[in-house]
Amino acid sequence: MNAIVLHEVSKTFDNRSALSRITISIEAGERAVLSGPSGCGKTTMLRLIAGLEVPDSGSIELEGKCVAQAGRNLIEPERRAIGMVFQDLALWPHMTVAQHLAFAMRFKRKSTIDGTEAAHRMLKLVQLEDYAHKKPHSLSGGQQQRLALARALAGEPRILLMDEPLSNVDAELKAHLQREILRLHTLLRFTLLYVTHDAGEAATIGSRIMTMRDGEIIAIESQDGPGISAAHRST
Repeated sequence: MNAIVLHEVSKTFDNRSALSRITISIEAGERAVLSGPSGCGKTTMLRLIAGLEVPDSGSIELEGKCVAQAGRNLIEPERRAIGMVFQDLALWPHMTVAQHLAFAMRFKRKSTIDGTEAAHRMLKLVQLEDYAHKKPHSLSGGQQQRLALARALAGEPRILLMDEPLSNVDAELKAHLQREILRLHTLLRFTLLYVTHDAGEAATIGSRIMTMRDGEIIAIESQDGPGISAAHRST
């Protein structure tokens, strides 16, 4: 089953093409990476999938349901089974670690007991159970990254979007957090679409790497097989 399908999707900002007739499909449970230089359209694609932007043309399907088509969202962002980690993490300074997770769970309509138990399980998964009452400014950089990841996963999304989440950490911490992301993917089996401009990071995270340039996907490489397995060039 395909978790994410884009068909002939285009997006323009101020008469500049950000995406040009993109057609891709990502299987459920896959670890897909969008790689390429800044400004090539990677973040725009994530924002379209999340529903934060609307395609000018084409359509977007999530788990077999059309969620957006030319000029409009058919399903609003909060109703999509998606978690997202932004490049700047977007943590809320006035909320504790536990409050971040509680806020993310509000759409799950869990009872207070179920929600508390689920939050505790998630904090344990990301090794933040001893920091539940801390606020972001008192956490280390790695702990802040894990909090952003926990918040994105708290609502039990089937799809996780990550926009260059490790671009501002040192090499040692980056390697550790990459292992954490892969560990959580193995445990929770969500579909991952990960954005990076770092080729080494793309190779570590992705089972499939889609290389972008100037709003187009110019190559798709499978990590599970030899060389470039497929390529799509927009025309």
